[in-house]
Amino acid sequence: MTSPKLYLEDLVPGQIFESGSHTLTAEEIVEFAGRFDPQFFHLDHEAAKASLFGGLAASGWHVASTTMRLMVQSSVIAGGLIGAGAEIAWPRPTRPGDTLRVITEIVEVTPSRSRPERGMVLVRSKTLNQLDEIVQTMASRMVVPRRTPAETAP
Repeated sequence: MTSPKLYLEDLVPGQIFESGSHTLTAEEIVEFAGRFDPQFFHLDHEAAKASLFGGLAASGWHVASTTMRLMVQSSVIAGGLIGAGAEIAWPRPTRPGDTLRVITEIVEVTPSRSRPERGMVLVRSKTLNQLDEIVQTMASRMVVPRRTPAETAP
């Protein structure tokens, strides 16, 4: 059974949503880096030991992509997750074998003045590893549809 989709009117500051999880393998980390962020500390176990990370670490962009996948897979937002900007930080490296999950909190809900069919939602997401250590934080704005008059009628 699928969950009912949530519209702007259904969202309130303080609501929390949690995703499923995904474990990153060394193979995934190297493959992603080879295609999108080919730096030695993402590609080579031995060379990475001499880096700031002291070992193989996932690209922050890989963590961001994994975060997005987890959020999309667990999303109950009508119309999908449509981004309108974000600020991302990676406070600690993500390693092979880390199991990631995302906790997202609704911070602000703002109906659009010029587009009555939608609004903006500010969310804060924390991507955690299996030890509940934060490996990514993200504040993002999303465009969320409002219910149409036919959907709000009793």
